[in-house]
Amino acid sequence: MSESSIVTGLEANILGASANPSDEERIPVFTAPPRVFASASISQLAFSFAAMLGTCLVGRVFLSLRTFKVDPDVWWHIKVGEGILATHHWPTADPYSFTVAGQHWLAYEWLGDVLLAAVSHIGGLRGLGALLIVLGSLVALALYYFTSIRCGNPKAGFLATAILLNLATGSFNLRPQMLGYLFLILTLIVLERFRQGRRRAIWLLPLLMLFWVNAHGSWIIGLATIGVYLASGLLQLRMGSMETVLWTSPERRSLVMVFILCSATTLITPYGAGLARYPFEVASSLPSNLTNVQEWQPMGFRFPGDKLFLALVLGFFLVQLLARRKWRLEEVGLFIFATAMVCLHIRFLLIFVPFFAPLFADILARWLPRYDRAKEIYALNAAVILAVVAAMVWYFPSRSDYAQVVGETYPVAAVQYLETHSVPTPMFNTYGFGGYLVYSRAPEHRVFIDGRGELYERGGVFADYVEILNLKPGSLAVLKKYGIQSCLLWHDEPLATVLAALPDWQKTYSDDTSVIFVHR
Repeated sequence: MSESSIVTGLEANILGASANPSDEERIPVFTAPPRVFASASISQLAFSFAAMLGTCLVGRVFLSLRTFKVDPDVWWHIKVGEGILATHHWPTADPYSFTVAGQHWLAYEWLGDVLLAAVSHIGGLRGLGALLIVLGSLVALALYYFTSIRCGNPKAGFLATAILLNLATGSFNLRPQMLGYLFLILTLIVLERFRQGRRRAIWLLPLLMLFWVNAHGSWIIGLATIGVYLASGLLQLRMGSMETVLWTSPERRSLVMVFILCSATTLITPYGAGLARYPFEVASSLPSNLTNVQEWQPMGFRFPGDKLFLALVLGFFLVQLLARRKWRLEEVGLFIFATAMVCLHIRFLLIFVPFFAPLFADILARWLPRYDRAKEIYALNAAVILAVVAAMVWYFPSRSDYAQVVGETYPVAAVQYLETHSVPTPMFNTYGFGGYLVYSRAPEHRVFIDGRGELYERGGVFADYVEILNLKPGSLAVLKKYGIQSCLLWHDEPLATVLAALPDWQKTYSDDTSVIFVHR
């Protein structure tokens, strides 16, 4: 890549002009920020103020993720990926449980599963920890770039991203959804650049959608976002503070063609149109999962992140009431959609952050001075960048650190006990342990339940599990229904307390994480 191509890409878009413009020029809504770094060297770009701010965001992500947030689903994702890599076949029936064995099931996120399996094979737990930090850092940098080109001010983009990371990092975990989150922000970047007159990158969206539909079900949100941007320029409207600008005929033709190509790529999967149906199945046929799985719960406004979300939404409407800012129709529409979805299901904080980020950065740009290249102190920027990188290298967790986290969260020692002792089956297991059991045990040792909620709900198993979990009257009869002869549970969960008091159940193993009961 030539120096000039670098200038017209990242830095030229992020840093914008060095002059102090008026309010109207300070917050461009429909025009691209000016380019001013035509003569900047590569070293100046590497140690620029914008690069230093980006490095600080990476350090912020590292600080949050170095503790290795291990989602229970990561284990079965790895197992599925290992199976695909070993056999070069994609599963079409459940191979891991005894409760829904053989029922129709597709590896809906197979590309993400393969990535996790490959990294696990090469780097073990430390490699998985590094992958989580890398994916989180890419999301943060993409969000920073998106907000900066939107408002033309890297300071506002940095501040908006830094604040919104407090919402986003709580949902950062090793699951294919991290790829979906990154792809959504990349889609918004391409659409924003297209809006600003830089049209070539728009043809990357079909390729991105091809990877996306095979990696995570959130592709439907990306396709809808492209459709919203297309529709917002078909008619010239002005409704209060919202307005649109008509696409030119070439722009409209390009967007229509890209939307058609992106829609067509959703059929290019190992399962044909099977993956395209998955988001609609989740939305329409999983009431028990939506009611009982934490990430599908409505926002309760009890935790600091919930209160930050509420403050940001109310603050936006207050600023709008006072300042009467003009906004693009598609941006406001996506923001309102994301806000409503977060109130219904907390997991949609993942889409609220990128949909709200450009509006937030645009507001902050009104009060933050623009970047002035004349005031650049490259030596200071370099010192900060090197200090952050050195700190991340020095404090990167060891293999034993990662092993300790996994051992404190999952039944590692209990699985070792199962491998060396004869424990009768079938075995009931806690939902959060299912994925690890799928990952760590031989295929003949099948689980009662794991994180593939849609599969177990269709088979009626999820409802039975909820009945046992809540110790409803007659819940122990559910264990008899499945012929359960042993149970692997959290050490202090209610069912463990009940079984310990019953004469026909014997505790055969216990540690600080898990406990095993055997039916006498």
